[in-house]
Formats: sequence, C-alpha cells, structure tokens
Amino acid sequence: MKTESEILRYMFELAYKPLTLTELREALEVKEDEQEQFNELVNTLEEEGKIVCTRAKRYGVPERLNLVRGTLQGSSKGFGFVIPDTPQTPDLYIHMNDMNGALDGDLVLARVHKKVQADRRPEGEIIRVLKRGRKNIVGTFRRVSSHFGFVLPDDARISTDIFIAPELQLNAQEGQKVVVKLHNITGRHSAEGEITEILGHKDDPGVDILSIIRKHGLPEAFPKNVADEAESAPEKISEAEIKGRRDLRQRQMVTIDGADAKDLDDAVSVERLENGNIRLGVHIADVSYYVKEGSALDREAYERGCSVYLVDRVIPMLPRRLSNGICSLNPQVDRLTMTCDMEMDDNGNVVDYDIYTSVICTNERMTYADVKKIIVDEDPELIAKYEPLVEDFRLMGNLAKVLRKKRMKRGAIDFNFTEAKIIVDENGEPVDIVKRPRTEAEQLIEEFMLAANETVAEHFYRMDVPFVYRIHEKPDVAKLQGFFDFITSFGYAMKGKPDKIKPQAMQTLLEKIKGRSEEHVISTVMLRSMKQAKYATECVGHFGLAAQFYSHFTSPIRRYPDLLIHRVIREVLEKGALTVERIEQLNAYLPDAAQQSSIRERVAVDAERETNNLKIAEYMLDKVGEEYEGIISSVTSFGLFVELPNTVEGLVHVSFLTDDYYRYDERIYALIGERTAKVLRIGDRAKIKVSKVNIEERRIDFELLDHESVHTEEDIFHLPKKKGKKSKQRSSKERTRSGNKPPKRSKKNGDQKGKKKKKKTYRNKSSAKKANK
Repeated sequence: MKTESEILRYMFELAYKPLTLTELREALEVKEDEQEQFNELVNTLEEEGKIVCTRAKRYGVPERLNLVRGTLQGSSKGFGFVIPDTPQTPDLYIHMNDMNGALDGDLVLARVHKKVQADRRPEGEIIRVLKRGRKNIVGTFRRVSSHFGFVLPDDARISTDIFIAPELQLNAQEGQKVVVKLHNITGRHSAEGEITEILGHKDDPGVDILSIIRKHGLPEAFPKNVADEAESAPEKISEAEIKGRRDLRQRQMVTIDGADAKDLDDAVSVERLENGNIRLGVHIADVSYYVKEGSALDREAYERGCSVYLVDRVIPMLPRRLSNGICSLNPQVDRLTMTCDMEMDDNGNVVDYDIYTSVICTNERMTYADVKKIIVDEDPELIAKYEPLVEDFRLMGNLAKVLRKKRMKRGAIDFNFTEAKIIVDENGEPVDIVKRPRTEAEQLIEEFMLAANETVAEHFYRMDVPFVYRIHEKPDVAKLQGFFDFITSFGYAMKGKPDKIKPQAMQTLLEKIKGRSEEHVISTVMLRSMKQAKYATECVGHFGLAAQFYSHFTSPIRRYPDLLIHRVIREVLEKGALTVERIEQLNAYLPDAAQQSSIRERVAVDAERETNNLKIAEYMLDKVGEEYEGIISSVTSFGLFVELPNTVEGLVHVSFLTDDYYRYDERIYALIGERTAKVLRIGDRAKIKVSKVNIEERRIDFELLDHESVHTEEDIFHLPKKKGKKSKQRSSKERTRSGNKPPKRSKKNGDQKGKKKKKKTYRNKSSAKKANK
C-alpha cells in the first residue's frame, strides 16, 4: 500500500505535472486490490490541503500550484499573515477583505496574488479553511434587545462579533463572560454561534483567569477514564518493581527546586572519584513506567503537551496523583528513576557516562534560596542544619562554575534578561511584582540538566534510533543582516557572514557590551533576530546553546517530549535494539508528536504571558498618577515602551511626545525628532508618569516626563555635529509653562546665529576637522 510520504515525494519531483486520479494510480503502480484505500488516502490528503485538486480534476501539491498551506496569524486591525508549513516559504500577507471567513489560528489554503517585491512580503487571499484553530471563543455577552444578543470576543484578533440566537443564549445576562461554539462564518463581520458555558460576570473574582484558560483551550479537569487510571497508581513502590534496576538508595542525593514546587522530577548527586574526577548523577522520575504508551493517561498527556504555570495556579500535564505523588521525588521515600551518571574531569569534559534505570531515596528536599545561602552566603545556621550535605553543595557549586565556563567558551548564548514574579494573595489579587532570582543555585541545576540533556541526546543519536530532539535552528539570514547593520551604529561589528554565523560570535558581542548602556538594546534586537526553539526528530543542533546534540530528558512530569524519549530509552535498555517494525512505528508517530508538543508549548507560553500581563495591569491600576524612572525597552512607529525596575512595561504613545514631531527609523529602532534631531532609543533612561491602565486590553499607558538623551542622530550615523541642537528633553515644569507645545525659535537669536556659525564652519576647514575628530 502506498503511503502519504510516497505520494507527496512523487508530486514534489521536478518532472511531475498534475495528473488525474487514474493517471496517478498508474504512475505509482497501485495494485488493483489497493485502489480503494489509495483513493481514500488521496481524498484525505486533499481535505487536509496537503495536495490540491484543480478544476480539471488533476492533483498536485500547493507549492507547485501558486498556493500556500499554513496557519493564519490574525491582527487586531483585521488583516493577517499565513505562516507556511514549509520553513523556507515567506509569510503571505492577507488583506482584511481577503480573509473569507478565516480566523486567527485556522489552518488555511491561500492563493498568492503578488510575489515578493523588493522588501515587501507576498500578498494573497484565503481560498479555503482546512481546519478551525479554535473550537471555542471567549467573550462578553451584550444584549441588543429582549431576543437578540451578540458576543464580543476577548481576543482582538477576532474582528467579528458573534450573533447568538435567542434559543442558544443559555440565559446569559448582559456583561457576563461566556464561551461560544462557532456555527457559521460567512464574512468578515458575520458570524453565528451558541453559548456553551457561562463563566460569570466579567468583574467577578477569578473570572478573568478562567476566561484566559478557556480562550487558550487549556483543559482543567481530567476525564474520568484518565483520573481512574491515575488513581490505580500505587502510593509506594514494591520490591518486585525494584528488580532489574540499579539500587542507588545509599547514594547521597537531593532535589533542589523553588520553594513552591510540588512536582519534583529531578534529583542530583556528586562524588569525588579516586582518579580525581567527579561523578555527577542526574536522576529523573521514571514517569514512563506509570504512563504506558496508548493509555488514557498517555493520550491526555499528548493533547496537553506540557504543564502550564499561570500566576495563581498550575494546569498539570498529568493528574496530581502522579505528578505530586508516586512520580515526585519527595524526600526520604523510595522512587523509580532514570539515571544519567557522568564522569567529568577538571575541565568539565564528560570522559565517561552511563544511562540506566534505578531506584533512589533522596536525603533532602532543598530550595534554591537555602542552597544559595549555603554556597554563597555561608549561612552558619543552614550550614549546621545540613552539615552532612554541605561539602556536596560546595562541590556542586564549583562543578557548575566549570561547566558554565566551558559552555560560554564554546559560544553558548546567555542573555542577561530578568523575569517578573508576580506575588498574589489568597484571592488571586496581585500584591507585589519582583524580579525572579537567578542565583548560583538556579544556575547550578541549570548546568547539570543541560549536561544530562546533551549526553542523552548524543548517545541515542549515535545509536541511530528514532528520537525527539530539542532544536534551535540558525537565524534567518535577512534578519541577521538587519542585526549586523543595526550594531554598526554603536561601533560594533560581527565576525563572519550572516549565512555562516557561529553562536560564539554572538556570545562574544554580549560579553563586550555587558554593563554598558547599550547592553539592553543590543541584546533585545539580537534575541528578535533569532528563531524559536522547537521539537523535531532530526538532530540539527541547538544554535543558542552551541550544542551539536540536545534533547529534553529531565522533566517527564511536565513535558511530553521528555516522556516520549524515556520510552525509547527504556526499550533500548531492556531489549538492546529495536525491531524494524518498531522503528517504522516510531518514525511514523514521533514527527507528529514533536510538532504537537511544539504547538502546545507555544499555547502555554501565550497563556502564561497573558495572565502575567493581566495581573500586572491589575497591580498598576491604583498607581495611576504616580511617577517612576525606567529605561526605554522597545521603540515602534507608534511610540515607545518604558520598562520600570520591577519589569512592568508601559507605552508612551507617539501622540504624547509633544516637544517635537518624531519619525521612526527602523534601521536603529529609534524615534528621531525632526526639528531637534533628538533620539529616543532602546536603553535610554526615562522618567514617566502612569497615565492610564486598561485591564481588558492588558495595557498600561505612560506619559514621558523626562528623558536622558544618550544619543543624537549625529552620534548614531557619525555625522558632523549640528549647532544649536538640544538633546536634553524639557522637564515637566518647562512643558507646563509653555502649554505643552514645542518652544518657538527666535529668528533673531536662534536662526541667524545658527546661520553665522554654519557659514563660519564652511569657511574654516581646519576648525571643521578638529570639530569632527
């Protein structure tokens, strides 16, 4: 029987021309008894948009027929972009009038109207929605009359209101948050649906987070069959289950996590060997022992993809009976694990390793804060409390420094960004926002997990078995060239060409700018020029980590790809080799599982970001009118964003920049005053006042009070200094005195003097040379 890959491979051949179904069967030599199955497969591929049937009833692939298959990324302004399935194909711009009922997140087929022109994207129109990206839409119910009502979607990327017939309103009331199932979309402003769930009034406690959970399709409760499977898991392991495993219960080891963590899936141990090397043990919960392939638990974990960590709750990938129970490496209880022992020399090189199933019993459940106090602060009270483990912690700290130094030397890129941690009370109300710490203790665990992930990935790559890798591809050449051009305005240059860039060159630049005023701006633009990491079955390396081999092995409780590769590892360890049939089965399944995991990871990130933005907006609601100092974190054509010391970010709209007219220069990510030539750029310090907070839009608006102008247009483009230019923005008092308008220039005292100086400059060449040095 012909497979999907065989059909597609044949159609992608250069010599292929569209064929009828009969001609296709003949060309692929389909046997008579297989024709019905072959026809069904072709119909399925056509329904999924992987192949296209033309009006002449001939089949071909979209890429050869001026069509694009991909996911629609909508915009709040009505237009959108089709992100193609094929990585090398550019995004396709779709005008709002050409959406033809497609919504953000839909899998679509689009026709290309205009090819790439200069630096403009190609344009096209949606011709078919292959699969709806959203099963449900969350919004606010508005009653128009006693019979008719509409739902206004929370997501601004859905530009149509949804009509709800009287019999489908579920007795919803004005202002309530509801979940809607779409029935019909006939155009940009015409959609119908039915209310399937009422979440509560939009101002009720907890409804805001619940709305985000429903919006992103995050499942909360586990289905009964999944919960029943989880309940059948034992509370403790038996002696029979230990047979065949290496017994490590006498080895000294600990877990090190955040104080609020409950799903402890990794433990670590260190030991100085007789030859002077160090044996680092990374012991990971053996979740695959309890979650069998194809079980209800496994299918649910596949759908969820990962655990989602929102501000006030966790939506776990596995039921708590497993994630917080038998799979969690709680202290002083026996647990089944998968161990990666690595013998390392003084330079952090792995000279030997061993991967095997094990049973452990951790000595202590440590927190990052306490480990930091022991190895950095030398806290006498904690040193006394954990006296038997203190030398292990010190050895761990020293080893982590060696591993980090080695990783930085090979070129791993390490951004110095800070994350926000939002503190909420028992009612979910935000009470404080602080920077999430990244101390030596956090870095210690980070280095140990990275080492285990690389070791496991390389081992199974060398064994040539089907596997799932964590990959990070090289940056797009065009984006990287833009970054190269950008840093020249700061006097920096990158070694190598954009198409042959090495991660070490980028890390070297980060080291050069560390602690300087331009560090934030260059780091931000560098990050934007890079691609997103994802899961794949092909090992193409991890650019950001400068690692040739990398996988996710260390968190099977909360990430499905880790659980996947644990199964492969177990099979190889138990059987020695995989059968041909099993290899074929894995090769067919793992690519889809890797793609699903990448999709669910992005959904989780979006949901986590949105809940953070919501709580940040709530926190700033009573701060309207207060003044703060921060730095410009981003600049766009419509304004600039200022980040405060606690990581809160707000927008200063360009319409509030009243001292001049500003134009946006995309080459340097800056706003430049037309009259003053003053430059507002990422990394500059700014004093702001909180002017408005919009909870529904998760938006905070600032007013710019003062700005430390570090740059001028002449500085950036290395031009001769213009006379009479002011780079310091006026204070708030000066703007109030002048009615918040740009000051008028006196021809007598300003323009004429300027002309005289300019004339003198041209006349005296020696003075000009001195001034330009």
